[in-house]
Amino acid sequence: MNATPHDEGGDPACWLDRVCQECGRITDRPAEPGCEHCGAGTAAQAGPARDRDPEGRARNARPRDGLGRPLPYGAPGVARQPEGIERSPRQTLAEAQDLLDRGMPFHAHEVLEDAWKTAPESERQLWRGLAQLAVGLTHAARGNAKGGAALLRRGAGAIAPYAHTVPYGIDIPGLTAWAGTLADGLGRREGPVEAAGNAPRLRTGEARPPA
Repeated sequence: MNATPHDEGGDPACWLDRVCQECGRITDRPAEPGCEHCGAGTAAQAGPARDRDPEGRARNARPRDGLGRPLPYGAPGVARQPEGIERSPRQTLAEAQDLLDRGMPFHAHEVLEDAWKTAPESERQLWRGLAQLAVGLTHAARGNAKGGAALLRRGAGAIAPYAHTVPYGIDIPGLTAWAGTLADGLGRREGPVEAAGNAPRLRTGEARPPA
């Protein structure tokens, strides 16, 4: 269960914004017009200059709304999750679940991506897949049905090999079933889904919070 050779990670915000609205795949050339996979336009056309954090790493400084969509510079936005926080696996799952329950899958993906970046090699695909599930729900809540469905299926495929190990009590069968059901449903509806109402349960036996 090794990580895939081609890492589609990087800046958490760029990971979402580089998803093609048509085929759901991630572009390797976000500054160029057109998706190299299907020929359609990409979700974002980045300019040559990129925002950087105090350490010099590429990180979009534009404010974001509750689903991580970029807002104009200077506009009020929803605070991003702090990057590079070290959490135990159970802390990661608890924080991500809380954000999912609050209808903030973009922010949950940032927490899960921190775990992906620091996980041992044997677990990287697991945390990457969980982050992709959160990205898929984010796109579904934004109204991008094709991208959301593609990322949900990609995330489910990434975590499926862990089904027999039950790492940290993660409900692998439940998550893969949830992702498949939501992905299938996206192809039969128009418009965005409600993020909190469609949030998955990350761990076995976790009850959904009262409405």
